[in-house]
Amino acid sequence: MRTRWRATHVLAHRDGGHALLRDGEIVWEDDTILYVGTGYDGPVDVELDLGEALVMPGLIDLDALTDIDHLVLDSWGPRELAAGLLWSQDYFDHRRRHVFTPAERATVREYALVQLALHGITTYMPIASEVHSAWAEPYDELVAMARTSRRIGLRGYLGPAYRSGVNVALPDGGRGVAFDEERGREGLRDAVRFLDHTAALGDPLVNGVLLPCRIETLTEDLLRETAATARQRDVLVRLHCLQGMAERDLVRELHGTTPLGLLARTGLLDTRLLVPHGIVTDRHPDAHGEDRGDLAVLAAADVSVVHCPQTSLRYGQVLHSFDAYRRAGINLCLGTDSFPPDLIRGMDAGVHLAKVVDGRTDAAPAEHYVEAATLGGARALGRADLGRLEPGAQADLVAFRLDDIRDGVQDDPVRTLLLNGTARQASHSVVAGRPVMTDGRIPGIDLANLRRRAQSLFETMRAAYGERDLHRRGAGELFPPTFQPYEETSR
Repeated sequence: MRTRWRATHVLAHRDGGHALLRDGEIVWEDDTILYVGTGYDGPVDVELDLGEALVMPGLIDLDALTDIDHLVLDSWGPRELAAGLLWSQDYFDHRRRHVFTPAERATVREYALVQLALHGITTYMPIASEVHSAWAEPYDELVAMARTSRRIGLRGYLGPAYRSGVNVALPDGGRGVAFDEERGREGLRDAVRFLDHTAALGDPLVNGVLLPCRIETLTEDLLRETAATARQRDVLVRLHCLQGMAERDLVRELHGTTPLGLLARTGLLDTRLLVPHGIVTDRHPDAHGEDRGDLAVLAAADVSVVHCPQTSLRYGQVLHSFDAYRRAGINLCLGTDSFPPDLIRGMDAGVHLAKVVDGRTDAAPAEHYVEAATLGGARALGRADLGRLEPGAQADLVAFRLDDIRDGVQDDPVRTLLLNGTARQASHSVVAGRPVMTDGRIPGIDLANLRRRAQSLFETMRAAYGERDLHRRGAGELFPPTFQPYEETSR
């Protein structure tokens, strides 16, 4: 079937980069783009005029929240409450459990994937909190998630997260890692089993990858085995690391080197590695505050840094800096990592944080962030057919409405969308030529019902923090309200 979209603005691809096309048209047949330009005179089966809108390549989110939001609970509390969000050693030793049933977890995944689609994301690599599970992510859960992802129509790069240990709160107020090495080995076996599952599916929208958890929660042996498996199976690895000073301190304590040194020692730098956050290199003020070669090492190893500017901002962190990493030759792509999965807001936050870090208003212009959300993500995945609107590319595209007076006056449509808009302006999306979102709705999804079910599960998740807390504080104490409830007084 041949389909044509028309819109006032199309972010087309030309000469290796994006170019703005006024009153443009995109035509695709099955899963492949046939034409981008104006005045197409061939036959079409379906036609849609989107009016005043910006059509872009589908957004690529490589640290995409596939859970119920945790940031509303853990991004604002004082230090004395923060430890209550980790497991206690007692919980690790004697009481760990799944907070959700498999059916409830499937609802959580559906809710999260629908959120990605509603925010204009077409390709994703998932991230979910393991704190609510008895360990990490079971194989069966990812099989079910892949099924849901296929039903919605997103392009996923999936695998069960696995780890050898978990961060725990210590009685002295510190933080450590409690290990269960056999669970780590079991997790890698499940991850390999899932690679076999995706190969058997033969669905181009479901791609197997290796998703070990945080670097400090994996033994050196498991890191080596992960690298060896990635090379043997020719699959990507994404590993959360270089993301904080607590991680850096724990890795030094456990392994006698920095996180980057551990990546090199275990062979993970040879795997086209994806690193979410990538904040703490030698340029970080709390490390050395100057370039001592870390960026050159990352660039030489073809590591992609999955920059999550909105989440970093909410936890009081920032990349040092987007421009420095880019000039060093590091491939930068984007992730959301928390709610909302809004890469438009994320790009806007990143543009302005970069100004503060580098002291220049042009430190990271909007076009560089848009490239990271599209072309950078495609490079990280090794997919030259994604992240661009040109003949021969995959028909992955998203339209953002620009016709609301609340968006303000319009100068450049891309810059105006980032400064004044949000991803909630996404109205239509297509993945591999198939409509995913139409007029702001996901076909077959009862959003009101899903919202009610997700809220109920969030209350369950919130209440469970107390049983893991070292001091067994309840949710009311761990998560006090912004203002005390209003109470009527008698006259």
